[in-house]
Amino acid sequence: MTSHQKHYANHPDSDPDYLAATEDDLQLNPSAQPFGQCKLKPSSGGYLPCAYAPAGKWQKAYDKTKVMDKACLTERSELLCSTGGKITILNHGQQSEITKSHISNANTLEQQAYNPVVDFDALKEEANSNEAEAW
Repeated sequence: MTSHQKHYANHPDSDPDYLAATEDDLQLNPSAQPFGQCKLKPSSGGYLPCAYAPAGKWQKAYDKTKVMDKACLTERSELLCSTGGKITILNHGQQSEITKSHISNANTLEQQAYNPVVDFDALKEEANSNEAEAW
């Protein structure tokens, strides 16, 4: 990401691989290698590799979450390619994590309705105990 070096997504140690991507990020660091085959470049042996060639700005950025006043990119974001196709985000790197506070604040009856196999009160008790290994 080149628009900033300040805000990280889902990484407590501020690993540069987790910089939040914004609508102004057009250059990739490290630079993008061919990714997949370009359906707009047929050849006798199939399709030629896609090459990162952005044209314009990212579209469909998520403007409800901003980094330094710039909208964040999501899996719905699109960038036009100078060849004529669309560049999209296949894996955005965001991973949901359930924490002790999520479990403590969750409504037991609601959780039992979602997953009746799990004894949610027992799960809460385990998560809040000092011996909980998974948390």
